[in-house]
Amino acid sequence: MLAMNVRHLTAAIASLLVCLQVGAQTTKTGDDQFKSEAFTQTYVDESDTLGRDSTDAAFTLKEYFAGLRHKEPAKIGTMFAGSTVLVGGMQIYNRDYWKLPIVYGGMAATAGLGISYLKSDDASKKKTGKWLMAGTALVYWGALMDGVVCYEGDDPHNAGRATLYSLLLPGLGQIYNGELWKVPIYYTGMAFSIHFLLTNNKNYKRYKWIHNEATGEDTEYSGPVSSSTALYYRDLFRRYRDYSIVALAAVYLLQIIDANVFSYMKDFQLTDDVSVSVKPSVITRDDTALAFNPSPAYGIGSYGIGMSVGVRF
Repeated sequence: MLAMNVRHLTAAIASLLVCLQVGAQTTKTGDDQFKSEAFTQTYVDESDTLGRDSTDAAFTLKEYFAGLRHKEPAKIGTMFAGSTVLVGGMQIYNRDYWKLPIVYGGMAATAGLGISYLKSDDASKKKTGKWLMAGTALVYWGALMDGVVCYEGDDPHNAGRATLYSLLLPGLGQIYNGELWKVPIYYTGMAFSIHFLLTNNKNYKRYKWIHNEATGEDTEYSGPVSSSTALYYRDLFRRYRDYSIVALAAVYLLQIIDANVFSYMKDFQLTDDVSVSVKPSVITRDDTALAFNPSPAYGIGSYGIGMSVGVRF
C-alpha cells in the first residue's frame, strides 16, 4: 500500500514537470544553405564548378591531369599540390600559356648559372651563385603565387585561396578575408621568434667554440669561461634556439589555420530571432508487453522520471 501511494505521488509530481524545448523549424534550401528561426547560417558554395564540396581536400592525379587537359574543372588545392611538383601546371590550367617560357626560362637560367658559380673556387662567384639559386626559388614561388591569384572559381570567396595565400605569404590570407588588423599581430610574433632564433643561435655557436677550444688537445685555452660552464651554456642556448624554431613554426601555422577557418566563417550569420516553446512532455511506450511498468513515462528515456530538453538547428 505504501509503495503504491509513493508511486502515485511520484507520478503526480512528475505530471507538473515541464519539458523545455528550444525549437527551430529548419528548412533546407539546396545542399549547403539552411535557414532557421533560432539562427540563420549561410554557407558559400565551395564546389568550384565541380559540383563537389571543395572542403574535400583529397588530391587525386585523375582530377589534376583532367584539369590540365581542361576536361573538367579542378579544385584550387588539387592544382596547387600538383604544381608544386609539375611547375607551371596552374598556368596551364588557367590557360596562361605565355607565362610558361618565363617560368621555365627563369628557373633554368638562374639554376644553371648558380650551379656553375657554386663550383667555382672564387669566393665572390660562390656568393653570386647563392644569390642565383635564391632567384630560382623566387621564380618557383612566383609561379605558384601567380597560379593561385589567377585561379578562377564559381565562388566569390574561396577558402582554399585564402589558405594558400597565407601559405605562400604570411598575412596575405588575412588581407584576403578583410581582417587586416591581424597582420601586425602575426608579423610581430614571427619577428620576435626570428630575433630570438638568431640571438640564441649566435650564443650557441659562441659557447660551442669556447667549449671546443677548452677541451681541444692541440689548443691552449686560457679564457675566463671554463669548459664546464661553456658546455652548460652551449646546451642551454641550443635548447632556446630550438624553442625559437618551434615558436616561429607555430605562429606561421596559426596564421594559415586562421585564414582557412575565418574564410569559411565569413558568411556565418546569427540572428536575434530565437523561439522558445514550453510544454509538458509525456512519453508512451510503444511496446508495453516487455515493459515492467506499462504506465506512461514523463520525460526522456524508457524508464524513470525526468525532464527532456530538445534542441534542433
